[in-house]
Amino acid sequence: MYPIDFFYRASKLYPERCALQSSQVSITYRELATQVASFAAALQAIDPTPQSRVGICAANSTDHAMAILAVMAAGKVWVPLNARSTRPEITRILAATEPSIVITDETGELLVGDITSTKLQLGGADPLTGVHQLIAQHQTKSPKPISAGEDAIQAIKFTGGTTGAPKGVMQPYRAWTAGIINQVSGWQITADDCYVVTAPLTHGTSTYLMPLLAQGGRLLFLDKTDPGSIIAAFRDQGGTMSFMPPTLIYMVMAYPGVTRADFPALRNLIYGGAPMPADKVEQVGAFFGPVIGTTYGQTEAPQIVTMLRPGELGDPLNKGSVGRCTWLTDLGIMAPDGALLLSNEIGEVVVRGDLMMKGYWRLPEKTAETIIDGWLHTGDVGLVDERGYLFLKDRIRDVIITGGFNVYPTDVENALSQHPSVYECSVFGMPDDKWGEAVQAAIHLRPGFAQDPEGLMAHVKKALGSVQTPKQIYFFEQLPKSSVGKVLKTAIKEQIQKH
Repeated sequence: MYPIDFFYRASKLYPERCALQSSQVSITYRELATQVASFAAALQAIDPTPQSRVGICAANSTDHAMAILAVMAAGKVWVPLNARSTRPEITRILAATEPSIVITDETGELLVGDITSTKLQLGGADPLTGVHQLIAQHQTKSPKPISAGEDAIQAIKFTGGTTGAPKGVMQPYRAWTAGIINQVSGWQITADDCYVVTAPLTHGTSTYLMPLLAQGGRLLFLDKTDPGSIIAAFRDQGGTMSFMPPTLIYMVMAYPGVTRADFPALRNLIYGGAPMPADKVEQVGAFFGPVIGTTYGQTEAPQIVTMLRPGELGDPLNKGSVGRCTWLTDLGIMAPDGALLLSNEIGEVVVRGDLMMKGYWRLPEKTAETIIDGWLHTGDVGLVDERGYLFLKDRIRDVIITGGFNVYPTDVENALSQHPSVYECSVFGMPDDKWGEAVQAAIHLRPGFAQDPEGLMAHVKKALGSVQTPKQIYFFEQLPKSSVGKVLKTAIKEQIQKH
């Protein structure tokens, strides 16, 4: 069974239910299954080679979701191209993956430019390149069945590249199947769920596409993903769940006049893509109620290595946790010598099982450095308590060694975020002649608060001691972020070094 089969089964169980919705269209499972099969047949006609690569560069839309499903149904490898990215980055990914077909919309067309691949257009009118024209031409056809095997590649997704060159992660069919099973089971997804699409389909949102469609749920696409539109979707369109980066959740909470009553059907608000300080988790929980959940994963082990379900955040023992390991996956904490550590011992988080990537695209040496004796080395530092709950500290490369002591930026960020003046913060190390590295922090203040570095330093010193107290604090009007909302520590350091 392949990931696309979950959708096909649901299309037979729920043919008249709405699968994809926007302000312009409402597409039933029956209609979507027909479109997907026809477009998949068209893709195979253009390029009959199994496992050939298809890039999609488009903004969030029902057409974009349909195109992803068609690529899957055609037995081809999906290469997501973020429409919020830059042209040089898109060009680099296209050169690395050499897709035979690239699908764009108006936004993606500007980023992709002239290429030798066959280019198809969502919303285009040309009978040779317009996606819906191709669907009409192949209306009575079905794609040839997939026979590649569960270890074959479903997608090549590129890592964020906040440090070093981004790498193409080969996600196999088995990883997608494991993700579907765990999302459906863990979040208890049903046909009554309406998922409000807020983050890009090219990233974390894509891991929720198949679980919702497997269960007969509805995906609601917004014309805009500003806080007002998101609130209206939950208030007026029956939104029950969504995945959002922390910064977007904060913006929704800060929207003028918003209250918990604007989310009458919300039962599952999942945060991810970036850490959320413990005090922020409490604030979000106090506003929305016991509906907050989170997951831990990487592109190399997508999204769902661990899960903290709604309701578990209320247990004080779970403060700062990202949950327990999901099915079909093993999780361990490893020492530098390769020994697995015991409960409550700090080391590197390692993962193995169905969720693990096949490797990095055309980078065998990087794959060998990352997958050792069957374990995927995540580069994250953490511990697992005696109950099996994972607590993350930081990326190994982000750990600050100052005066011979290890300082985990997350601990300092948690302390800083508890100060009433701090809206958002990032902690990092900078070279220092005396300490080797000095703990430093970048702060985005709440409106109406004045700069007070000494007060913030005193606050951290009281909470954590002098070693973990920042030696220098910088104030930013906005912290630099990636296209998916991750704070970019490298960009912060570069800005600091320029001044």
